[in-house]
Amino acid sequence: MFPTGFSSPNPPAAAQEVRPATDGNTSSSSSCKKRKLNNSSNSNSEREELDSISSCTSSPSKTTSSSSVITTSSCSSSGVASSNHHLQKKLRFEDSVDFIGLDVKMAEESSSSSSPAASSQQQHQQQLKNKSLLISSVAVGHHANGLTKAASSTVSSFANSKPGSAKKLVIKNFKDKPKLPENYTDETWQKLKEAVEAIQNSTSIKYNLEELYQAVENLCSYKISANLYKQLRQICEDHIKAQIHQFREYPFSGCWQGKTFLPAGVVLFLKKIDKCWQDHCRQMIMIRSIFLFLDRTYVLQNSMLPSIWDMGLELFRTHIISDQKVQNKTIDGILLLIERERNGEAIDRSLLRSLLSMLSDLQIYQDSFEHRFLEETNRLYAAEGQRLMQEREVPEYLHHVNKRLEEEADRIITYLDQSTQKPLIATVEKQLLGEHLTAILQKGLNHLLDENRIQDLSLLYQLFSRVRGGVQVLLQHWIEYIKAFGSTIVINPEKDKTMVQELLDFKDKVDHIIDVCFLKNEKFVNAMKEAFETFINKRPNKPAELIAKYVDSKLRAGNKEATDEELEKMLDKIMIIFRFIYGKDVFEAFYKKDLAKRLLVGKSASVDAEKSMLSKLKHECGAAFTSKLEGMFKDMELSKDIMIQFKQYMQNQNVPGNIELTVNILTMGYWPTYVPMEVHLPPEMVKLQEIFKTFYLGKHSGRKLQWQSTLGHCVLKAEFKEGKKELQVSLFQTLVLLMFNEGEEFSLEEIKQATGIEDGELRRTLQSLACGKARVLTKSPKGKDVEDGDKFTCNDDFRHKLFRIKINQIQMKETVEEQASTTERVFQDRQYQIDAAIVRIMKMRKTLSHNLLVSEVYNQLKFPVKPADLKKRIESLIDRDYMERDKENPNQYNYIA
Repeated sequence: MFPTGFSSPNPPAAAQEVRPATDGNTSSSSSCKKRKLNNSSNSNSEREELDSISSCTSSPSKTTSSSSVITTSSCSSSGVASSNHHLQKKLRFEDSVDFIGLDVKMAEESSSSSSPAASSQQQHQQQLKNKSLLISSVAVGHHANGLTKAASSTVSSFANSKPGSAKKLVIKNFKDKPKLPENYTDETWQKLKEAVEAIQNSTSIKYNLEELYQAVENLCSYKISANLYKQLRQICEDHIKAQIHQFREYPFSGCWQGKTFLPAGVVLFLKKIDKCWQDHCRQMIMIRSIFLFLDRTYVLQNSMLPSIWDMGLELFRTHIISDQKVQNKTIDGILLLIERERNGEAIDRSLLRSLLSMLSDLQIYQDSFEHRFLEETNRLYAAEGQRLMQEREVPEYLHHVNKRLEEEADRIITYLDQSTQKPLIATVEKQLLGEHLTAILQKGLNHLLDENRIQDLSLLYQLFSRVRGGVQVLLQHWIEYIKAFGSTIVINPEKDKTMVQELLDFKDKVDHIIDVCFLKNEKFVNAMKEAFETFINKRPNKPAELIAKYVDSKLRAGNKEATDEELEKMLDKIMIIFRFIYGKDVFEAFYKKDLAKRLLVGKSASVDAEKSMLSKLKHECGAAFTSKLEGMFKDMELSKDIMIQFKQYMQNQNVPGNIELTVNILTMGYWPTYVPMEVHLPPEMVKLQEIFKTFYLGKHSGRKLQWQSTLGHCVLKAEFKEGKKELQVSLFQTLVLLMFNEGEEFSLEEIKQATGIEDGELRRTLQSLACGKARVLTKSPKGKDVEDGDKFTCNDDFRHKLFRIKINQIQMKETVEEQASTTERVFQDRQYQIDAAIVRIMKMRKTLSHNLLVSEVYNQLKFPVKPADLKKRIESLIDRDYMERDKENPNQYNYIA
């Protein structure tokens, strides 16, 4: 076959076998065959069969070459009855050759043999030696170019050898290379040129495409590739040059009038450019398919030459798009369409996609279009940002920015090149967001936070996250807002009643915004904590006091606002606010005072809730902080055990009387300090007190009991006209009511003298009995307040639907003095802690300067201390000989062991 794809013009005749006249029949085959040459010593006439071999031909649609190698082998075998030699030969095509015809001469050499059979075999081989076998192989297939090629190859005769030895087949190359017919190159190029022009003019091609492809292959095989490539480039260049005139002569004045664009003319011009580009691509694809062999051989071997497709792009770029006038108007038209789309008009997006794809393919997208496009985008959005910031509110402006970003992202997907994405989005973000970060926050952040605009805040954070430094600016304004809003809650004394609840609500709101809007950003969480810590301590001690009272209100009996689960959640929230407070010892003082009331009066809503709060405080502040509070609970539990033992003791003693006494034993160090008040108790009560004292001191020697009458309460049985009632009252109320067993009417002075109750306390007691809801006494004259000279009588007509009536003591509002005394106790405790910290530090360091000592004391203390107070404590310790000033350096202290 032709390895290069040449074909003969006419189908050749079947391959013929050339042999002497005495040879047998001829046979031909279209495929490679195995042939056997049999020799038998018993045959009367020696006859050999040599078959002709016709080469395998390729199909017209393929131009691949076949290969041929002829190998011959023989083998001998002997029978039992006679000595027959069997010779087998195999022929097959394997390697490529550069000829069509093969002349094969086969010769066999036989060695001499002494046996008759060997002599017969030698004679047979001699006859084969005088014969020749011609094997012709002609490729049949492509025969359209009028080119034929014939060749022959002489195969050397086989050397004489012994039976069964291998035979050699030698194939020799052509002596002369076949030549092309005259005028073949010119005629073939003319055909190819006509086909290219037909493609360029969109007319029908006269010739078969396979024929044209084969023609290109033939020319390339005879090294005419360089000239063929040059001619093809020239004809393509001439055609493209002819196209430029239609664009240069286009009536631009009808499209662009100065700076005024007429869209209809612009679109027509762009469509004309696009049609020219689409036609060019289609033509180059067809041309390349014909000249594919040239593209894959000659062009590939010459790295400096562009491929046929790249050559077409280069010519189109050079002669059409690189024309300055055409390029400017094309880019102007594209930018105009994009601008109109940005203004809300509908445009032909497929046209833009095709044109911008053309610029990318021609590798002028960035230089000619992208730079100008980004400049126009920057100019447009800079002006738009300035204008809309003045006209619109922040939420509306943010939605507009988000819409613009989505539109530009859609343009990148639809028709812009992906390389434009990063600079385009960065330009939009810079002009609409980056230039106005502070203005947006100053204008609208507080409003969004005040109104809790979750969606708008989410969008704000999302957009600011896109801009470099945007989150940091938002963080600063976030801190400022929390400090400002929190300070209005804490500093204003008018809000003391609602301060804690407002702080809790504000904290919930801030947490929700961080979780939902700011995506739980740790920076915003930490900034929120710092801001809370800053503003809540602007007013020292007061927030701590109010938090303690708020907890008391929630844990006190009668609080039916929340279930146990809700109460637990509320306590968790309280502890979060509690963490921000510096003066935790102030909280402890007020919390301990309120806890004592709840425990002693039995007003605690839930023991579990009380212990839960205690465990939270212990976890937050350590065991030392809650040790006294835990001691209060232990005292209450021990008191219950003691009272069980006391009741057994009373039964054993057979003490007469119908009064049941319950005593709570309180360790003085655990409980708040109460001022003892001496009152005149009835003899029955005094007797019971002495019995209990004897019982208790008998078990615990060395202890001292001090009775706190202010904390006592009683249950009295009373008889009215309506019937019997039980009155649950305080000890002071009990002493007043018992007086009316002795008389009908008593004045304020008489009651005071008989009971020994302090004046202010007595007035509140009488007010609760005579002026409250349950008026068991009648005051004369009537009025809400108890004045000097007022007289009181028992109200026999008292009525109430309940059998047991609780008459609440009029609670004296916590006076400024009491608050000051509590604060003073806290301050006194702080002084002890300061002294202890200074001594610890000096004992360890021995010698230390004033500044270092102050610094280390601040690190150890958990509450804020004024420098003046700290200096006073140092002077106090110097006076008490714990430390002394250095004699040479008065700014340095030495520890005195």
